[in-house]
Amino acid sequence: MYAYAASESINGDERERLILEHLPQVRLIARRIQERLPDNVALEDLISSGVIGLISAIDHFDPAHNVKLKTYAEYKIRGAILDSLRGLDWAPRQKRRRAKQIEAAIAQAEQLHQRAPTEEEVAAHLRISIDEYHEWLVEVRGLNVASLDHTHGSPGKDLLHYIASGGEDLPSVLLEKSELERVLAAGIDGIPEIERTVLGLYYREELTLREIASVIGLHESRVSQLKSQAILRLRAHLAERWPASRGMVRV
Repeated sequence: MYAYAASESINGDERERLILEHLPQVRLIARRIQERLPDNVALEDLISSGVIGLISAIDHFDPAHNVKLKTYAEYKIRGAILDSLRGLDWAPRQKRRRAKQIEAAIAQAEQLHQRAPTEEEVAAHLRISIDEYHEWLVEVRGLNVASLDHTHGSPGKDLLHYIASGGEDLPSVLLEKSELERVLAAGIDGIPEIERTVLGLYYREELTLREIASVIGLHESRVSQLKSQAILRLRAHLAERWPASRGMVRV
């Protein structure tokens, strides 16, 4: 692996080499995001947006910050792709409405039963059958592309991106970050074990839905349902315990 100079000293040839070297990273990130989107979202469009993020990462990279270029590029690539999706507003309003209905039903059922509600209980609150509820979970899966996007009161903002950088040594920021992590950890602990397993394999181990299905012995569509439901549970949990009006600094 090459050592990277500060962006100011990168000449044209070096810049082009770095772009070509990291193009596979762009395609990998784009494919992982596309997996969670409707079929009408073209992979090449995501790659094009990701390349813009890669170029931005290379042009602004400074090794003095003690961060690897690959790590910084991943952040910029993913951010550029997600920004392009938000700008397109690719998700039909009906899907967003259903996601909010599911989230509200989960919150209501949790308050009623004082525990994480079962799928049957959530479906009952929605007044639909369990089969129809499963269909809803499949339909809204693409809305979770940024994991915990669009919490109540903060459309278009990613809650986890409010954990600050730059002023991270401020006591107020450290306290806020610690509290958010605590609330999120409590939410994860409160969801059913199978959903925790799916989230862990997907986000920590970075397995695809197909790979997770093979590991836990369920159909890929069922894994997709469980992932969607787990994220909606966390969104409901955070919406109640981490109001959008709290002061937060965005990355």
